[in-house]
Amino acid sequence: MLIIGIAGGTGSGKTTVVNKIINSLPIGEVAVLPQDSYYKDSSHIPPEERCKINFDEPAAIEWTLLEKHLDMLRQGRAVEMPTYSYLTCTRQSETVRVEPRDVVIVEGILVLGVPELRKRMDVKVFVDADADDRLIRVIARDCVERGRTPKMVIDRYEEVLKPMHNMYIEPSKRYADLIVPQGGNNTVAINLLTDYIEGRLRKEHQKKSQQPESENV
Repeated sequence: MLIIGIAGGTGSGKTTVVNKIINSLPIGEVAVLPQDSYYKDSSHIPPEERCKINFDEPAAIEWTLLEKHLDMLRQGRAVEMPTYSYLTCTRQSETVRVEPRDVVIVEGILVLGVPELRKRMDVKVFVDADADDRLIRVIARDCVERGRTPKMVIDRYEEVLKPMHNMYIEPSKRYADLIVPQGGNNTVAINLLTDYIEGRLRKEHQKKSQQPESENV
């Protein structure tokens, strides 16, 4: 199993990179654990207070559960991944079953900033993008998917996203094995990454095929 961590600022194009990796590999070979699915439950907080939660700091994520799920997948065990609603800012009762795959991608803005999580990664990627481009993508996304107005998004960007990016996300770039400039538009960097992944998988498959049958049982 190859565990890949993909981080980068909000709106940097991480999802585009993840999708291009998935599309470059055989169907069913990749499992994805988004950091956003592991936000701590906020149902105990009054609804009017939930909008003030800082989702861009490490304390907002249940890292121990994410780490546990990665360990289970590496052991060949399926996990029940939680789901989270941005509309209500609460963890949902439904879960998503994730089966072990040859490639597991952990994706999120903060995933390279957590030492225990980094230890579990075989490849660490940081998707970089210009701040203005990221803001434009965030405005488009949050207005459509999260019911926010452009003013709400810009205010949140100035008050939360920008300072948290500078404090937590940008510094984690130094842990990356590969930095992808220009986000999901950098086809050269993405092709290099997918070629590397395919090469690693071929080596793993060759090792398994060369093992005596008694070791494969």
